[in-house]
This record gives sequence, structure tokens and C-alpha cells, in this order.
Amino acid sequence: MRKVIALLWIFLLFPAITWAQDKIVAPVWNVGDKWVFTQGSIEVVGIDKSSCILSFSKDTCIIESKGFDKIVYGKPTFNKTYGVKGDKREKYTIAMRRMLNFPWNLGKQWNDNFSAEVLVGPRKGETQNFSEAFKVIGWEDVQVQAGSFKTIKLEYNQVTPTAYIMGTATYWYAPEVKYFVKCQYRKDYYQGVADWELVSFKLKK
Repeated sequence: MRKVIALLWIFLLFPAITWAQDKIVAPVWNVGDKWVFTQGSIEVVGIDKSSCILSFSKDTCIIESKGFDKIVYGKPTFNKTYGVKGDKREKYTIAMRRMLNFPWNLGKQWNDNFSAEVLVGPRKGETQNFSEAFKVIGWEDVQVQAGSFKTIKLEYNQVTPTAYIMGTATYWYAPEVKYFVKCQYRKDYYQGVADWELVSFKLKK
């Protein structure tokens, strides 16, 4: 009888355990957390009840920064809410605004849109409306300069309304690191943009 009860508890708990492993919640960042990449670095410089502020080095691996040196992430989703240039703060309306959009689970998909200048192709220089699609693909073990990590892969697609150009990038997020550890870009769209990976990181308690 005891064996039957024990097996029943295992049966009931297993789906919950599996679901928990496949759900990624927003990280707990602390002031002083820092990530160094093959291109630049990012550091947490401020935290309050509703947001976190991250500082980005000038050479960091963020391609749609609009010159911001800091970005404000709103809790609990950690979507980008404001960009900061010096003492000026403005609403974040450019690409990858909803890049994190926690919590994640396998197969989660979401969309967003923004307006920006076309950087490549026959309409270079024009302002176009872009749509974005995000999809959580699955778990994958990744080796980068900072070490080996269990990561969850995120696919990003960017396309204009006419669909004549589309950019795809793949990101690997490591819960242990509390940030992305690797990114690969589709080279025919992101011309001159190099792939990057995590070199080192420091997490404060």
C-alpha cells in the first residue's frame, strides 16, 4: 500500500517538476552584476521596485541602441522601457524592445513592431515599419569562452511589411548567468555585424 501511495505521489509531482524545469522566470539582477562579451560589456547600475538599469559600453554587442548608454528594463517582464543618453531619458521604441518578455516556456511566441531606417537593400535610407517575431526553441548545452552552460535558445526574426528583407538572429540565454551567453546573426541581413559570446561574468549576491 505504501509503495502504491509513493508511486502515486511521484506520478502527480512529475508533471509539475517537468513544467518547472521548462519555465524560465526573470532573473534577479543586483547592482554590480557584469557581463563581458567578445564585443563590449554590460553592467547593472541601478535597481528599484519597478525597474533595473543596465549600462552598456560603447562597443557592446547591441546593434539597435540608438546611442543609448543605459537601458531601463521594466519588471516583471524585463522588457526595455526607456533608453538613457547622459541625463536624458526617452521611451524605448526601437528594435528588440520585448526581447526578454519573461516568463518563458518552451514554444512561447510573441510579436512586436517598430519603425526605423532601412540599413541595407534597395530601400536603404528609408524609414520603414518592421515587425518582429520571437520564439523560445528549446534547451541546448553551449560552450563559450566563459565556460559551458545549459541554455535555452531564442529565435528572433525581423521583417518589413513587404517582406523583401528579413533578419534572423539566434540567442542563447543561460539562467545560471542571468543573461545571454551567445548570439549568431544572419550575415546577408546584418552586414558588418559580428557574432558574439560571453567571455566572463560577475554576479553580486
